[in-house]
Amino acid sequence: MLRLISRAAAAAAALSKQRNDTVLTSTSILNHQFFYSTKTQTKSSKKKQDDNKKSSKSKSKSSDANSLSAAAAAQADSADDLESVRARARRLAEDDRNPSLDVGPNHRPLFTKTTSLSLLTRKDACTYFKFSEDELKAMLPEGLPTGMLTEFKDSMRYALLVRQSFLDIRDHFRRIVDPSLQSTNGPKIRKQIVLDGPLCCGKSITLAMLVHWAREEGWLVLYVPRGREWTHGGYFYKNPQTGLWDTPLQAENVLKDFIKYNESHLRELPCQILDPIPLGEGAGVGLLKGVDSKEISEGSTLFDLVQMGINQMHASVGVVVRLRKELSLVKDIPVLIAIDQYNNWFTFSEYEEPVTIRSTRPVHARELAMVNAFRSMMHNDMMVGAFSHSTAVGKLRKDLPHVPVDARINLPRYSPDEAATVCHYYLRQRLVSREVFSEENWKKVYYLANGNGAEMRMLVPLMH
Repeated sequence: MLRLISRAAAAAAALSKQRNDTVLTSTSILNHQFFYSTKTQTKSSKKKQDDNKKSSKSKSKSSDANSLSAAAAAQADSADDLESVRARARRLAEDDRNPSLDVGPNHRPLFTKTTSLSLLTRKDACTYFKFSEDELKAMLPEGLPTGMLTEFKDSMRYALLVRQSFLDIRDHFRRIVDPSLQSTNGPKIRKQIVLDGPLCCGKSITLAMLVHWAREEGWLVLYVPRGREWTHGGYFYKNPQTGLWDTPLQAENVLKDFIKYNESHLRELPCQILDPIPLGEGAGVGLLKGVDSKEISEGSTLFDLVQMGINQMHASVGVVVRLRKELSLVKDIPVLIAIDQYNNWFTFSEYEEPVTIRSTRPVHARELAMVNAFRSMMHNDMMVGAFSHSTAVGKLRKDLPHVPVDARINLPRYSPDEAATVCHYYLRQRLVSREVFSEENWKKVYYLANGNGAEMRMLVPLMH
C-alpha cells in the first residue's frame, strides 16, 4: 500500500514538473515571438516605407502644392482681415469729422460733452464718455480689466457707457467724504461695498471707473485689478511666526503697482507705526541668517515703507501687512481700497501643503498673509470688492465671513434704454452696417443676449 502511494506521488510530481516546463517553454516562446515580432514588424514597415517612397514621390509634388496653396490662402485671409481692419479705422477717422453721425436713440447725443467723471450728472446717463489712451495709462497704471480692454479693441474707441449704477455708487462715496451731502431720509451710508451681479454686467468696469474718479478727486487708492493673482502662482512659504503663508513675489508686485500712481501722496504721509517689520523668506532664497526683523527709522514716510518692501524681498509680505494697518490710520486724505476678483479670496488657492509623503492639503485663501490682512470688511475704512465670474470660482454663499450682510450691491445687466444706446454706438463704430440696422434687429439682439454686454457686442455684427 505504501509502495503504491509513493509511486502515485512520484508520478504526480513528474506530471507537475512537465506542466511547469511546458508553461515556462510556452512563456519563453511567447516572449521570444513578441521580441522578434517587433523587429519583424519594424523591418516590414521599413520595407513598406521603401515601397511607398516611390509612390509618395509622385504624390509629393501635389501634396506640396496643396500645402502651399493652403498656406497662401491662410495668409491671404489674414491679409484680408488686416486690410479690413485698416479700412474700418480709416472710415472711422473720416466719421470723426462728421458730428452728425454722433446720434443715439431718439436723436439724443451719443457722447457726453462732460470731460470729467466727477462732473457727470444723471442727464449724462445712457451716453458714452470718451477717454484717452494716455489718460487711462496715467490714472490706472496697475492695468485695465479684461472686459474694458475688449470693449476698446472691438469698438476701436476709448469710450465707455455712463450707467446710472456707476453714478449711484460714485455719489454714495461722495456723500461719505462730504457729510453735508447726506440727507436724513436718505439710504444708509455704508463704507464697504461688494459689487455682485450676473456674468458680464460691468462689475470690473464700474470698479475701474470708480478708481479713476477717486484719483481725480485726489484720493489715495489701493487698486488691485487682478485679485486672483494673490492666490495663484509664485513661491509660497509658511511663516513660523504667524502661521500664515507668505507669497513674496505677489507682495513685491502689489507694492510696485501701489507706488506707480500714489508716490506723491506716499511721500507726504508719515509712518504712524514704528514697530520693526518682521522678515520672512525670499523667493527661492530662504531666510536671512541672524536677522528676523527690519527697523523703521523715525520720520519715515509711507513711501519709505513701500520702498523697503520693494528693495528687500524678505520684508515684502510684512510691508504689505503693515501697509494695511497704516492705511486705516490715514486721516489727511480719503483712502479707498478697491479689489477686483474679490471672490477669489473666499475659496481655496492653488497652493497645497504636504501632509504626508503621498498626500497634500489645499491651502485656503484666508491662510495667505496678504489676503488675511486685506479681505475683511469689518472696519471703518472705505473698501469696494468686485466679484468676477470669469475666474470660475463658483457661486458663493450670501453671508460671507468678515463681510457685512448688507454690503452686496447687485449690478443689473443692460436695461432696454442702455441697450439702445449701446447698439447705436456700435452702429456709429461700424460694427454693423446701416443697411441692416433697425430697431427690430437691435431689440432681437438685446433679448437674445438677455442684456449681457459681451454677448451683445458679439451678436451686433451678425445682424442681417
